[in-house]
Amino acid sequence: MGREFIEIFEDWAKDYDESVAGLDPQYSEVFLNYDGILNQVVAQSTGTVLEFGVGTGNLSEKLMQAGLDVIGIEPSRAMLDIAKRKLPELTLLEGDFLTYPAVEVPINTIVSTYAFHHLTDDEKATAVRQFQEVLQHNGRVVFGDTMFASEQSKQAMIRDAEDKGFSALAEDLQREYYPIINTMETIFSTHGFDVAFKQMNNFVWILTAIKKMNE
Repeated sequence: MGREFIEIFEDWAKDYDESVAGLDPQYSEVFLNYDGILNQVVAQSTGTVLEFGVGTGNLSEKLMQAGLDVIGIEPSRAMLDIAKRKLPELTLLEGDFLTYPAVEVPINTIVSTYAFHHLTDDEKATAVRQFQEVLQHNGRVVFGDTMFASEQSKQAMIRDAEDKGFSALAEDLQREYYPIINTMETIFSTHGFDVAFKQMNNFVWILTAIKKMNE
C-alpha cells in the first residue's frame, strides 16, 4: 500500500482480524469468502513470494503453510507488530508498494490482498513497472482487491451502502482509489503482463498477471 492512509491502519490494526471475520456488518460483504480469496491467491503463487500490505499476516500464514518462501512488506508499525507476534519466522520489512528495501533473492510471485487500491492510478502504474523489473521471467502478480466492472457499478455500490446506512463503507469507497477493471487491464498490459480477472464476491476480484516471456 502507499502511505496516504497509514493512520487508518494504525487505528484499525487491533480490530482488523475481527473485520475480516465478518463481525463488522458494514464490511461483511467486502470480506465475504475471505478464506477462499486468500486460498485462491495462495493456489496461484509459486517459488519465492513478495507480499505487499502484509497487515496482520493472514495471507502470509497461508503462503507459509503451503511451503512457500515469503518476504513481507508493510508500512504500518501497528500491523507489523501484530504480524511479527503471529509469525515470528516471517521475514518482514517496513515499506510500501512504491518504496521498500531492495530484495536480494529472485522473486517468482508478487501478492497482495485488500491493499492495491490505496494507490492512485498513476501510482499503480509506477508500482507495476517496478513489479516487471523485480519479477523473474514468467513471474506473476496475484492480487485480491476491491475492483469494479465499470464506474457505473462503483457508483451503484456507493449508493447501496448509503441506502443501508453504511456510512463508513460509503465514505471508504469514495475516499480511496478503488480501480475499474479496464484500467487495471491497461496498466498491466502496458507494462508487459498478460492479465486475467476472477470475481470472488460483490466487491473483490482476483487479478492474475503473468510476465510475458519476451519482456
